[in-house]
Amino acid sequence: MSTEELVEVVLPGKVEPEGLRIRRGAVPAAGPGQVVIRMEATGVSFAEQQMRRGRYFDQPPFPFVPGYDLVGTVLATGEGVAPELAGARVAALVKVGGWASHVVVEAADVVPVPDGIGAAEAETLVVNGITAWQMLHRKARVKAGQTVVVHGANGGVGSVLVQLARAAGAHVIGTASERHHDALRARGVVPVDYRTADLPARIRALAPQGGVHAVFDHVGGRGIVDSWRLLAPGGTLVAYGTAATRDAEGSQQWPVLKLLGRVWLWNALPNRRRAYFYNVWAGKALARNRFRARLRADLTQVFAAHRRGEIGAQIAARLPLTQAADALRLAESGTVVGKVVLTP
Repeated sequence: MSTEELVEVVLPGKVEPEGLRIRRGAVPAAGPGQVVIRMEATGVSFAEQQMRRGRYFDQPPFPFVPGYDLVGTVLATGEGVAPELAGARVAALVKVGGWASHVVVEAADVVPVPDGIGAAEAETLVVNGITAWQMLHRKARVKAGQTVVVHGANGGVGSVLVQLARAAGAHVIGTASERHHDALRARGVVPVDYRTADLPARIRALAPQGGVHAVFDHVGGRGIVDSWRLLAPGGTLVAYGTAATRDAEGSQQWPVLKLLGRVWLWNALPNRRRAYFYNVWAGKALARNRFRARLRADLTQVFAAHRRGEIGAQIAARLPLTQAADALRLAESGTVVGKVVLTP
């Protein structure tokens, strides 16, 4: 291990992507119950775009190493960890710390990556796949024949969501800019330009008369009310972000708290509809083992769906870790489809 060097990307404060710093040092050691993962792929998520603006709901204080998830090989195991785990390819959801050549993770938090799927491909499916799977199957419980609306259907989570929904037999209406419509049609999605003058009316014209079974909304803001009104009785709204406020100033908590207030109010009313604010970390603090088991089960299902050809792994670009600034700039440009992946 002594021949290897730690390389990590540091977010020092509210900076433009060029303000990211590269830090080098000694490879960390695994403590009891931990493993050291030699990173093979990590990615740029929407979370990092919010974090560099100080807009992510519960980000740590600056400076810190960003990086929401990673895929790599277990380099070393700590005390109490099965030694045979060394050499295994695994995925991990970490929220921060993934933009590094070597990452220390609790052994109980790693999920095996099956043979036959590359590190970069697997990376595109970790946070996006878990989020899409849990929203579709655990929250909205979508069944064959139902109609769902996916906002941002070409995005990181949205593109996985539409494929999983189609695999489940659902009809999908997806919002995206017009240049992505042909790709969505090829996936069996009915596309709608999100810039359309009266977007809710356009969606209603395509939806069943009584409304849709589920709406998946990462935008938040005022449009969340329109999403709620699209639901049929028995329908479910799953909000999972506040992208509308990415570039806003002021409190990063306020947009989320406002959304949570709306969700609470809607669920308190006798309207036969449900609303959720989905957070991939929900339940971890209260029931850690249950959280881990669910995460492992769901990511395993996502990898299996990929192997069956039900979902593709969309890689927008691969850049070396030391070019994290270029990767972040590219991800924020809105010009790419799929995930921007960082490699060692």
